[in-house]
Amino acid sequence: MFGFAFPGLLILPLIVVVPGVFYLLTLQKALGLCSRESRTMEPALVWLLLIPLFNMLWHFFVIAAISKSLHAEFIRRNISEDPTPGRRIGLAMCGLFAVTVIPHLSVPATFLAIICWIVYWVRIAGYSAELRRAPNSPIPQPPGRPDEP
Repeated sequence: MFGFAFPGLLILPLIVVVPGVFYLLTLQKALGLCSRESRTMEPALVWLLLIPLFNMLWHFFVIAAISKSLHAEFIRRNISEDPTPGRRIGLAMCGLFAVTVIPHLSVPATFLAIICWIVYWVRIAGYSAELRRAPNSPIPQPPGRPDEP
């Protein structure tokens, strides 16, 4: 009765779950690399994205929190970076995933959302790598203004 379809039913969740877990680990690590003072969200809260339906709304908050946290950490470490790291592509991804529930738009929106998801994932991993390379403490600035003799 199940024939060839049964193995497909087992493989399909793995195709979605395994990359999803690695994605969440990347987000958690990015927040974990930020000092407590810079964080706007605890790293473990990204795992709430595993809750179906709730994740469609929560993802917007996670994107915003990671962007704010990374920006604050870049400022703390005196790293010159985008003032909203990953926010634009992350919000585009969330919006496209939300559009996937609309009939006739679901297929193209899913395709574009997956592309944005991969780009966002790679970008956040890049920011994490940059934080790992940078000194963990801010570089002290000399006293006085730079234009003083």
